[in-house]
Amino acid sequence: MPTEYDAIIIGAGHNGLTTAAYLARAGYKVLVLERRDILGGCCITEEIWPGYKVSTAAYVNSLLRPQIIRDLELKKYGFEMLPRSPSSFTPFPDGRYLMMGPDKDMTRREIAKFSTKDAEAYPKYEAMLEKVADFLEPLLEQTAPDPFSNRLGDLWSVAKTGFGFRGLGRDVATDAVEILTGAARPILDRWFESEQLKATIATDAVIGAFAPPSHPGTAYVLFHHVMGECNGVRGVWGYVKGGMGTISNSIAQAAQAKGATIRKNSEVGKILVKGGKAVGVALKDGTEFRAPRVISCADANVTFVKLMDASDLPAEFLARVKAIDYSSATVKINVALSEPPQFTALPGKGVGPQHHGTMHVCPDQDYIERAYDDAKYGRPARDPMLECTMATALDDTLAPPGKHILSMFVQYAPYHLKGTTWDQERDKFADRCFDVLNEYAPNFKASVIDRVVYAPPDMEKAWGITGGNIMQGAMSLSSMASFRPVAGYANYRTPVRGLYMCGAATHPGGGVMGACGLNAAREILKDG
Repeated sequence: MPTEYDAIIIGAGHNGLTTAAYLARAGYKVLVLERRDILGGCCITEEIWPGYKVSTAAYVNSLLRPQIIRDLELKKYGFEMLPRSPSSFTPFPDGRYLMMGPDKDMTRREIAKFSTKDAEAYPKYEAMLEKVADFLEPLLEQTAPDPFSNRLGDLWSVAKTGFGFRGLGRDVATDAVEILTGAARPILDRWFESEQLKATIATDAVIGAFAPPSHPGTAYVLFHHVMGECNGVRGVWGYVKGGMGTISNSIAQAAQAKGATIRKNSEVGKILVKGGKAVGVALKDGTEFRAPRVISCADANVTFVKLMDASDLPAEFLARVKAIDYSSATVKINVALSEPPQFTALPGKGVGPQHHGTMHVCPDQDYIERAYDDAKYGRPARDPMLECTMATALDDTLAPPGKHILSMFVQYAPYHLKGTTWDQERDKFADRCFDVLNEYAPNFKASVIDRVVYAPPDMEKAWGITGGNIMQGAMSLSSMASFRPVAGYANYRTPVRGLYMCGAATHPGGGVMGACGLNAAREILKDG
């Protein structure tokens, strides 16, 4: 195997593979090094049990950039989206339920069961979010400028964004600022009166964050549900046929078709630096590969603290990296089922529309706040917030005939527990989550064939994400755009010449978008 390349990419997450594909398209000799025996990072499909193809980590998609799908011809390599409609089902303790989705008339009728006022307000709320998204979404595929530099490109980018913001008009601009900086709860309380609707929407604001909807910064995620697309339809989320790993595998095939080399079971132990410039990497087994460009898909802590000597980095930069917030309070439980959950609120046998989208267990906003309060003091939530999806409702290739896979995304449960350990609490917490779902779907526990539980430390170990943080660092305003991963280095470059970053630690952050990898490739190609 050759040891000299034009570019070496550390980690075969979907962003790293995207960067590899674009560099290979440009004629670069590219090597991707992946420590595991599977490609995709957190965007993977694994056969955990015979016949069950599980999206172990990420589980739904909408945000993968259309440009990447087109440029890399991903559909040619098996990428196919299955739109979810309805997209949301929330049962309540009083036996009622709320179903929502892209069918606007159905959604209005469902909301009207709880409040006619809210049913009238909801389309206006969505229109407000769409206006904000129209302004923000194009920024995802742009390199965030450094507002403190004197480079003309940065100054022009800041000015262009400012004029675009001004063009929103006073009212929409005010909404945009609140969404970027504010808390979700006051926004929802201002727009709606029904706690059932507010609780359902609020789950979108906190997913993956160690924060309740009353905390500043949680509003930012609200507009994501109207952003992105599924099969060309704006704001629709879907499952990926064959599981989320199909995304990573299709990008990998596109990269390989252009000549990229991908090597699994190849854990990088050190980034090699000489004279202030990256010159290659050394694997844990001592094997060395050389290249004038090294690109890390890992988070900033792994890249700069674990894989580099402190002497190769400016002390101030390293201090900023060490200050990045990797707090996590999410547990992922993957479950094999003999039958779908049958909810008391919507009785029936087999798969129904309630199983197509996300099944929420979250009766009101206070429920989320109390779950957060437990985690804040080092305890797994006594009454956890559950987001459950069952991709087998739309994709029967994922499990044996008649069987199903349930993905349970749970909040809140902190990385660091007070007075106990995850080895002691892991199964007890999973049991509590099962008890909670069973209160709404009494057949659930009896239908469980098997399960795998990932607490935050398990996520860190399995997927190499510091603290189990699925976003490779907090997504608060102080850690976004020009300040991601740290101020002054939002352009995918680092203090070391020839060393770049391309993962979710960079702008625009977490989620299966591919934008970080796309943007990084563009900047690397600019440098030549």
